[in-house]
Amino acid sequence: MVCIRPATIDDLLQMQRCNLLCLPENYQLKYYFYHILSWPQLLHVAEDYNGKIVGYVLAKMEEEAADPVHGHITSLAVARTHRKMGIAAKLMTATREQQQRRRLQAT
Repeated sequence: MVCIRPATIDDLLQMQRCNLLCLPENYQLKYYFYHILSWPQLLHVAEDYNGKIVGYVLAKMEEEAADPVHGHITSLAVARTHRKMGIAAKLMTATREQQQRRRLQAT
């Protein structure tokens, strides 16, 4: 069982670790900092019962010249040990809900 929750600064190292283990395209830690400082409500993690981050979604909003305002998923990863459990769908749902709130606030 995992818990989907908003990411915090304290989660960034584990998010990067999950990225390194799961995906071929990897990001430097400063990229995670940039996202959490710019769009803190759009980063979510899947945390197992031991407190280990087993998945994450990294998202952002295009707010400046975009009409209508829209969002992007930068990265989505789930550890192999936790796949086929609907975790990615839950992470996407959490982020999509926050993107929709953000879009409504921008109009």
